[in-house]
Amino acid sequence: MAEDFDLPNPADEEDMGDLGEDFQATSAGPQKEGEEKEIGKEGLKKKLIKAGTGWETPDSGDEVKVHYTGTLEDGTKFDSSRDRGDPFTFKLGQGQVIKGWDEGIATMKKGEHAIFTIPSDLAYGKAGSPPTIPPNATLTFDVELLSWASVKDICKDGGIYKKILTEGQNWENPKDADEVTVKYEAKIEDGTVVAKSPEEGVEFYVKDGHLCPAISKAVKTMKKGEKVLLTVKPQYGFGEEGSEAKEHHAVVPPNSILSIEMELVSWKTVDNITDDKKVVKKVLKAGEGYEKPNDGTIARIKYTARLEDGTVFEQKGYEADQLFEFVTDEEQVILGLDKAVGTMKKGELALITVSPEYGFGGEEVKQELAVVPPNSTLIYEVELVSFTKDKESWDMDTPEKLEAAAKKKEDGNVLYKIGKYVRAAKKYEKAAKYIEYDTSFSDEQKKQSKTLKVSCHLNNAACKLKLKDYSETVKLCTKVLDLESQNVKALYRRAQAYIETADLDLAELDIKRALEIDPQNREVKLAYKTLKQKQIEYNKKEAKMYGNMFARLSKLEAMEAEKSQAEKMDVDQPTESSGVEAMAVEASA
Repeated sequence: MAEDFDLPNPADEEDMGDLGEDFQATSAGPQKEGEEKEIGKEGLKKKLIKAGTGWETPDSGDEVKVHYTGTLEDGTKFDSSRDRGDPFTFKLGQGQVIKGWDEGIATMKKGEHAIFTIPSDLAYGKAGSPPTIPPNATLTFDVELLSWASVKDICKDGGIYKKILTEGQNWENPKDADEVTVKYEAKIEDGTVVAKSPEEGVEFYVKDGHLCPAISKAVKTMKKGEKVLLTVKPQYGFGEEGSEAKEHHAVVPPNSILSIEMELVSWKTVDNITDDKKVVKKVLKAGEGYEKPNDGTIARIKYTARLEDGTVFEQKGYEADQLFEFVTDEEQVILGLDKAVGTMKKGELALITVSPEYGFGGEEVKQELAVVPPNSTLIYEVELVSFTKDKESWDMDTPEKLEAAAKKKEDGNVLYKIGKYVRAAKKYEKAAKYIEYDTSFSDEQKKQSKTLKVSCHLNNAACKLKLKDYSETVKLCTKVLDLESQNVKALYRRAQAYIETADLDLAELDIKRALEIDPQNREVKLAYKTLKQKQIEYNKKEAKMYGNMFARLSKLEAMEAEKSQAEKMDVDQPTESSGVEAMAVEASA
């Protein structure tokens, strides 16, 4: 009977890839022990004898191991793995067993014991399986699901099958940019070992790959500590031509199918801290929890800073009780280090690579232990020992929010005066955020909140004008006008932004409205003068553009007229040769 189970069911050659809803034991909640329920709509029944553990069930393609006893309706036993003392193993959902097994066992959990009643259409059909199973036989199977190994078609094309031998930890998988450490042994079909990693494993970046394409593709699906067995077709191994012996492997014959046993020992997460990929962080030791520093956090760190050639130019925080302390987003350290620390967790150790744009730029800088040449890439090994976050608005009561907003606004004003417009804008934004939601404030507190909001939005709009961010300027000024419709500064600054974006009609509306409110405002009058000049320039450009356009059109029309006249002459007048021929005829007459 075991031999029968190794063959696909002849009465069922349909695709078994999608197990679908029909394979659920019940849609009305968990099945109870002793209860019998129908699976699907083709008469398959399952009686639960003993519940399994956990919640997972095997997937299509998984390698399952079961003990079973099969009987006919009259109780005649025709096969039993238990009698042989040898569990039966097969790949689920691949047509290696009768359809009733594929459907029924897909509903079982590890350790579960159930009795399946399988109608002939889901078993051996009209043909039966002589001599033990007659035609049209309904079968009963007493099945215990001992275990299963997950087998996945990684590339969905049959090129790499992954069988999990040992489950990994947590849920994360490495990404292309990460640096992984793996152990592996690769064999060809006859069992010859063609490649094996050192005992400590090999380290490589996933995107760079190692040995053959299958390694990097598989490792991206693995968890830390996971051990797998890969079955690799030539297209993901060494191809149709195979390979001669090289540094990492022996000779691989053409069209070799590989069997690779691999373990993901560990990996170091590599993240791009900036969008332009010029500050990169590689995690050497994971930190604790989920919290990370925000702007204004007091960070306490240890670090060693090197040049690319290994020269140490600075070292801080290693003296007894002398951690290096700084406030984030306050330009107290180089920008690249500041941004990277903002992504770290408490206790995290990381290697941070900083391009010159986020370091010391094109300047030569004398540091504590060495001189940093111009345009140097910097490498910092940093441990975030601890940090104290700037208090968030949801942790404050109303007086604290108002006080914090006023403080951030004043910080912004100081930065604005010294030309630090980007940082000033961030201060104004944070100040406004503290008091964004003020419905629970008292009437007096709401007045204070409104005054602060107006001031912060106006000052932020001034920063955005300096930074040529005109769309944000318009948004901020509009927020002010929603609070104070007669605010001349908001109208003036919005008009300035409109002038810069050539929205001259909108600029004129704002300036005229501002002058109605404050006719003697000198700045608004100057803006109006600028607007008029822009309108004159715009009209001249428009006139010139249309003039050039009309001139080109006139030239084209003249050319078309000449062409038309020439074509008409070709039709109406005889050609030279026809005239000569006419004269010759007249002469001969």
